[in-house]
Amino acid sequence: MKRKFVYFLAAMLISAASCSFTNKTFDNPDKDKLLVDLITYVLEKGHYNPEELDDDFSSRVYDRYIEALDPLKRFFLKEDIEEFEAYRNAIDDQLKTSDLSFFSLTYERLLKRMDEANVMYKKVLEEPFDFNKDEAIDVDYDKLDYVNTRDELWDRWKLQLKLSTLERLLPAKREKEEADEAYEIAELEETARENVEQTFSEFFDIYDDLQRKDWFGIYLNAVVEEFDPHTFYFAPEDKDRFDMSMSGKFEGIGARLEKRNDNIRVTEIISGGPAWRGEDLEVGDVITKVAQGNETPVSVVGMRLDDAVKLIKGPKGSEVKLTVRGVDGSIEVITITRDVVEIEETYAKSSVIERNGRSYGLINLPKFYIDFTDYEERNAATDVALEIERLKESGVEGLVLDLRNNGGGSLKTVVDIAGLFIKEGPVVQVRSTGRGKEVLADEDDRIQWDGPLVILVNELSASASEILAAAMQDYERAIVIGSSQTYGKGTVQNLIDLNQFLRGDNDFGDVGALKLTTQKFYRIDGGSTQLEGVKSDVVVPDKYAYSPIGERDQENPLPWDKIDPVPFEKWEPSVDLQAAVSRSKARIATNEQLKLIDENAKWIRDRREEKVIPLNLAAFEADVEKDEEDAKRFTKIGEYETGLKFQPLSYEIALMEQDSVLKKKRERWYKDLAGDVYMEEAINVLEDLRMSDIKQGKLAERSGMKN
Repeated sequence: MKRKFVYFLAAMLISAASCSFTNKTFDNPDKDKLLVDLITYVLEKGHYNPEELDDDFSSRVYDRYIEALDPLKRFFLKEDIEEFEAYRNAIDDQLKTSDLSFFSLTYERLLKRMDEANVMYKKVLEEPFDFNKDEAIDVDYDKLDYVNTRDELWDRWKLQLKLSTLERLLPAKREKEEADEAYEIAELEETARENVEQTFSEFFDIYDDLQRKDWFGIYLNAVVEEFDPHTFYFAPEDKDRFDMSMSGKFEGIGARLEKRNDNIRVTEIISGGPAWRGEDLEVGDVITKVAQGNETPVSVVGMRLDDAVKLIKGPKGSEVKLTVRGVDGSIEVITITRDVVEIEETYAKSSVIERNGRSYGLINLPKFYIDFTDYEERNAATDVALEIERLKESGVEGLVLDLRNNGGGSLKTVVDIAGLFIKEGPVVQVRSTGRGKEVLADEDDRIQWDGPLVILVNELSASASEILAAAMQDYERAIVIGSSQTYGKGTVQNLIDLNQFLRGDNDFGDVGALKLTTQKFYRIDGGSTQLEGVKSDVVVPDKYAYSPIGERDQENPLPWDKIDPVPFEKWEPSVDLQAAVSRSKARIATNEQLKLIDENAKWIRDRREEKVIPLNLAAFEADVEKDEEDAKRFTKIGEYETGLKFQPLSYEIALMEQDSVLKKKRERWYKDLAGDVYMEEAINVLEDLRMSDIKQGKLAERSGMKN
């Protein structure tokens, strides 16, 4: 399906690209114009529901873009905004003519205002704050207007910096009081102010690292995201990160880095990677130079983080030499042979859950990952199948598939995973504008797991997670436990490499990619998950219940609709699903832990709606103390114990003996799960289903299951 679309779009664009985009030499402005031409054409011809580029569209893009540039309204003056307003209804015309004057104006003005703010915040922090003064700050930035003068901007910065200082001063004051130590407020205030200056210095260092192309990417995404929330332009570096997030792997040394005070610092060594195996590079080390093999080293001090990472990463088997300053000040040259690095947190992981002498299986799937270049490489479907086999060998009597916080991924892996639990049949319907629908089905009649199945979801379970949960619900194959509804993303995106439309040599390099909404998917019963998500069979209160985080809370989501269902045969269960659902609902209604979680979610909502914060020390401290007192009743949430025991599978025990980092991660995971009331209810449901199995005389017939 994806390949058909890419070929279709490529056929349309190659003719345009061959006459308009090739055999030219482009400097940066020409490259920007090229991107505008490419992206607007792809959007017009390939988007599922293309927008009309008119004045209304232009106005919405204008608002989105200005907000992205200055969300806290602490850079631009009202006079800037009034000047920009002349372009409010002109962006559509500029897109059609590749006119970049609006972007150039806002970019140059922003740099000027940022330079002014960089001076301003330092001057503000030269003088101590008076925390006896009765004043407050309004942090409802959406409702704030832009200021008229620089003096008013100074006042706005002063309030923001005063709040930041106060947030550091109060903990220091309370620490002194708890230790019964003497202190002077003036000294604590000075230290807090110095810490704020350091924080904002690092903030402006990050801004200083941004180049024109980075800001142009923000402009482009203000345009493309107006089509829908999931259409997005990826600059070349961003595309690499997206590919890495989808596949869970990259080629490099296996270290996470950050830039601080012009230094490239190691923040994490990734387990199993080349740096981890070499044991020379350590967290806290500062990389000062990078050399490719025997070439001359290049200094990375003061270099943009992205540019330094480009030098350090490289193809498998190549050699990189890092000049490193250790935490003790020693200087060393470390040689590392690059390799494929797998990010373990991306992949499916499993555990055996023990309670009352019974064993159940848990598979946690963080995303539906895939290597776009080769499906035979590691992917979510093959990993889940493997974990099921390992759990069956452990004799588990039921299975929990945890899709909480899983934002989606590959559509193909969803169909393949669904096929692990049903004999065969349709899984999802997909429809493109102006074309008939396509039904994606499991065509393999093998069943990997035919036992009791529970799927856990929450408000952050999106896209592919919703497809799988919906299919299992429609087949009556599983009981879905979780939030009242999932995220509500019922659209399909294709990643379009924009470079494929350019032919011949060019001087402007990689132009990036466009993640484009090309289709909508529908349940096999015909309903869309767009906006509405998947309704859980058993609704469990959770901390996200009152948070505006779903698709319906986005600015311009595509609408909900419905198409005809497709024929399918429901699962013939040996268990009474509805009876298990009824028992679960009865337990939840009387569960004090879940009532407390619901109260906490409401409290968090109410706190989030409080927008005016006092900047008087006594008033601020009184508010903090009140919040702490109110929050005490929620401490029991973190103290809850389910009594469930979590054990690694035998193959992982050996890995954990060799890898202390993996061992710590798993132990932390097991500890979190041991207090997870949702997991507890999932096991309760599996026990109900197991008992129903026994009554039906089916449990003993299932291979790999205990009696």
